[in-house]
Amino acid sequence: MKVEEIRALSTGEIVKQVEAAHQELFDLRFRAATKQLVNHREIPRVRRNIARMEMVLRERVLATG
Repeated sequence: MKVEEIRALSTGEIVKQVEAAHQELFDLRFRAATKQLVNHREIPRVRRNIARMEMVLRERVLATG
């Protein structure tokens, strides 16, 4: 997801997306540990998406005071 797409979401939707991304990251790490992961570049992609979403959440917290 791009930052503009994340900013268009509500705070509740972003929180749900972060939870889903953390679950996906867990699954990817599990598959990597069991040698079932085909594309290892998926792990950094998910981590960056989590960081983007958490950044937008933090911006909103700081903007509200």
